[in-house]
Amino acid sequence: MHPIDQAGTFTMGGRTVKRMGYGAMQLAGPGVFGPPRDHDAALAVLRAAIAAGVDHIDTSDFYGPHVTNRIIREALSPYPADLVLVTKIGARRGEDASWNPAFSADDLARAIDDNLRHLGLEALDVVNLRAMFSIHGPAEGSLTAPLKALADFQRQGLVRHIGLSNVTATQIAEGRGIAEIVCVQNQYNLAQRDDDALVDSLAADGIAYVPFFPLGGFSPLQSAELSAVATQLDATPMQVALAWLLQRSPNILLIPGTSSVAHLDENLAAASLVLPADAVATLNGIAGASPAH
Repeated sequence: MHPIDQAGTFTMGGRTVKRMGYGAMQLAGPGVFGPPRDHDAALAVLRAAIAAGVDHIDTSDFYGPHVTNRIIREALSPYPADLVLVTKIGARRGEDASWNPAFSADDLARAIDDNLRHLGLEALDVVNLRAMFSIHGPAEGSLTAPLKALADFQRQGLVRHIGLSNVTATQIAEGRGIAEIVCVQNQYNLAQRDDDALVDSLAADGIAYVPFFPLGGFSPLQSAELSAVATQLDATPMQVALAWLLQRSPNILLIPGTSSVAHLDENLAAASLVLPADAVATLNGIAGASPAH
C-alpha cells in the first residue's frame, strides 16, 4: 500500500482513480514554454510518481507547447494499465508564449490529433475543454459549439470522457445538456474559494472537482495561520494546504505539479496528513469564508 492510498479514491468517467494525482504543467520550461531546464529530471519525476502509486496525470499539448506530452510518453510508455491521462484543449500558445483561445472546429481537431500523437495513444481517457472567455478566470459565454465538436470526437472513439475547465456553473449546466461531464477543473485553494458552492453541488452529482493551482500557482499560498498550523502538525505549509483540499470534499482530486522528485514526495505525503477540527477551522478563516458560505 502506498501512502497516497490513504486519501482514498473517486470515480471519474467510469475509472476509479486515487485522489492524489500529478499535474505535468511544470515539466515544460519557465512560463510553461519551451523544453525543461533538466530533461532527465522531468523523466525522473514522472517515473517516481508512478512508483509512488499515482494513477492520474493531468497534462495538455499546449504545455510547452508539445513538450510535456512527449516527455510523458518517453518516461512512461508503454503506460501502466491503471493510468488515467487527462488532457485539455481550447487554447493555443503564441510564439511570444501568450495563451490564446483555440475554439474553432479545426483548432479542436488539431488539438485532439496533437494530444493523441504526442502521447502515443489511440484514444484520450478524459479531455477537458478549457473556456478562454477570460484568461484570468471563469467568464460567461456559450460553450455549445466547441462542446458539440468534442462530443463528435467522443462518438468517433477518439475521446472517452469529457470535462470542463475554467468554467461557471451556467456553463457546466450547458455542457451537461450536450454530453456527460465527468470532471470540472477550476482554480480553487485555501485562499481562492469562489467555487465553494460549486464544489458541493458537483459532489452531490458525483462529478469530480479538480482544483488547479492548489498551492496558489504563480503566487504560492502564504499566511501566518497556514504556517502556524503546519508547525503544530510538524508538516510543511504546502502539505497542510493539500490536506485541507482532500478533507474539503470527497470529490476533490488533486494534481499538484512539480519538476523535483523531493518536492513530489513532499506533496504526495500530504495524502496521509489528517487535519484536526481546530486546524480546519483556522484554515477556513484564511479566505474569510467557510464552506457553507
